[in-house]
Amino acid sequence: MTSSDPSKAQRVAGIRPFFHPTAVAVIGASRQPDAIGHRIIVAMRDAGFRGAIYPVNPKAEEIAGLPAFPDLASLPDSPDLAVVAVPAVAVPEVVEACAARGVRALVVISAGFAETGEKGQALQQRVLERVRHHGMRMVGPNCLGILTTDPEVSLNASFSPVFPPQGNIAMASQSGALGLSILALARQRQLGLSSFVSLGNKADVSSNDLIEYWVDDPRTDVILLYLESFGNPRHFARLARVVAHDKPIIAVKSGRTTSGQRAAGSHTAALAASDIAVDALFGQTGVIRAATVDDMFHLAAAIGSQPLPPGRRVAIVTNAGGPGILAADACQTRGLEVVELSEATREALLAFLPAAASVANPVDMIASASAEGYRRAVEVVLDAEEVDALIVIYIPVGGPATEAVGKEIAAGVVAARAGRGGGKPVLTCLMAGEDARPPVPIEADGERIPAYTFPEQAARALASMADHADWRAAAAGQMPEFDDLDVESARAIVAQALASRGDGWLGIEETRGLLRAFGVPVAPGGVARTVEKALTFAESVGYPVALKLASHTIVHKTDIGGVRLGLEDGAAVRSAFDAIVAAVNDIGQTEAMEGVLVQPMIRGGVEVLVGMTEDPVFGPLIAFGLGGIHVEILADVAFRVTPLTDRDAREMVRAIRGYRLLEGYRGHPAADIASIEELLLRVGRLVEELPEISELDLNPVFAQEDGCTVVDARVSVSARAPGRGDRRPRT
Repeated sequence: MTSSDPSKAQRVAGIRPFFHPTAVAVIGASRQPDAIGHRIIVAMRDAGFRGAIYPVNPKAEEIAGLPAFPDLASLPDSPDLAVVAVPAVAVPEVVEACAARGVRALVVISAGFAETGEKGQALQQRVLERVRHHGMRMVGPNCLGILTTDPEVSLNASFSPVFPPQGNIAMASQSGALGLSILALARQRQLGLSSFVSLGNKADVSSNDLIEYWVDDPRTDVILLYLESFGNPRHFARLARVVAHDKPIIAVKSGRTTSGQRAAGSHTAALAASDIAVDALFGQTGVIRAATVDDMFHLAAAIGSQPLPPGRRVAIVTNAGGPGILAADACQTRGLEVVELSEATREALLAFLPAAASVANPVDMIASASAEGYRRAVEVVLDAEEVDALIVIYIPVGGPATEAVGKEIAAGVVAARAGRGGGKPVLTCLMAGEDARPPVPIEADGERIPAYTFPEQAARALASMADHADWRAAAAGQMPEFDDLDVESARAIVAQALASRGDGWLGIEETRGLLRAFGVPVAPGGVARTVEKALTFAESVGYPVALKLASHTIVHKTDIGGVRLGLEDGAAVRSAFDAIVAAVNDIGQTEAMEGVLVQPMIRGGVEVLVGMTEDPVFGPLIAFGLGGIHVEILADVAFRVTPLTDRDAREMVRAIRGYRLLEGYRGHPAADIASIEELLLRVGRLVEELPEISELDLNPVFAQEDGCTVVDARVSVSARAPGRGDRRPRT
């Protein structure tokens, strides 16, 4: 992902001093063993930092065996990096002193900033302004620190006593306290890290900055993120979409947005739960979402050491039926295929396994399985042409020691790699014996094979790897251009509505005009304010017709008798018009009636919904699902964050459980899928071009074999246009 873009190059250059300093100053170094300023010095010294460590303390001559200095001006040379552990109110002065001494990067451990309220936020902003004024970069404030295991640097600029093993996994954590546990867990599971950053308040350096740096870092193959918030989700989306094709990004996102807590004025808003946007964003950009830190580490262990599977066909080798069944169930639940083994593979297994063994899949070698039996079974199954991935399970039941079995599993993998077993992931489940210690990875001729305590953990990790492999293999999405858009007319409709009535729902005619301007297929007809006009519309569209109450404030029109269908002649239209007027009068909302919408009866097809709601952080969310009466009952809806690509639209349509209805069922013709995808793209473009749109519901849309038609539509606009980030209308 090398780029000639100078802004990107400058950003990466600004991050480099954090991971490759030749000298580090610790400002606020302390002689008190329990003080953070002391623990940082000790951590840096014990990790074996290859450069100079300069404790800065005006009242000390020596700290943790290192000579101390009264101030930055007295240092023998200019440090690249300064770690700041002084009270928050003193940080602005420290920033100025660092700038004067030529420091390029700051890690501000100090707390007492934005996390404490308005005064802290103001202080943080003041610090950030000075940092940027001097062209420096800052991690924090209110963070644990940073570290890199690069043997040429070996830096632990944090107050964590744990220095993890070297590896190819980089991690950023927004939580410092959780970072302490993460580093301890990495060491316990022998998960090697290339670097670790505690982001804290993310005043300056963000996860986006680190992703840009790590994508070109030769020591990093996998990126882990623990996030509590997004600073610029649209930039994250653009960046992650590119990076994930080269280096997997695994993320745990905690916290909840407020989008699910506000009053919902449309079906789409009601269905957009608080965490929907995160799932949508990660799914579109190839970011692998882990539910917990534990799951993230399980997945990182696999994806950081094993190839992505070339397919979804899985084989399971075990010495106990129960764990094998658990693994098979977990695989199938996540969309993996526990494949039937070929006759040749079964015969090869029967050549050495006991008669009581099962050579179906899972391959159950029974409790008496030997270590050598594991080697031969692994070699045969991994080499099988019908297998894309292998899970190996061993539970101590009076057989050989786990260590001996591990060595033979490794030998089997090495032998299979020389044949057709190359490029296939292998995951093991070494279930606990009497000592109940967590299993350690198996080393196999330079290859690390991850080990799990339970079969389901291995299955979930493998399924996520397969999902990511599928995402990478799919064609990259494009944002198609439409040459029939009347953007100016649409903007004029919205501007006029806001000027005359302010924020709120557009009228029916305004809505229809807005949609037509973007080529959205709206059913013919129109809004009639008199029965004579209703008859004119009915004659023009052709009988039978439907009459519906035209109102942007009365949502459930059927409930009050505001919908009349299948009207065959003028007399029926007159009667229906009068009945709708009477129904509105009965509920005392005459002023809410704009007229009566007259449309032709549309028969056949599947009723679907296309909608949009505004997330306060991520901006517009586009929804697609089954429509009509099924919307809130089934909640079968897929969401994506704009801007939409053709790939997004394609995946949305196929993501709902009701997609089978669109393919055709029990003699019903298949819907025109391409027209649905085009509708999604046009709506996506509409809300991108008009940021004033805050909610939109097209429901129902009749998806038929020769196109789709919008029968009912609602659009809400707001002059505030919240949550749009850096989005700009295209010209």
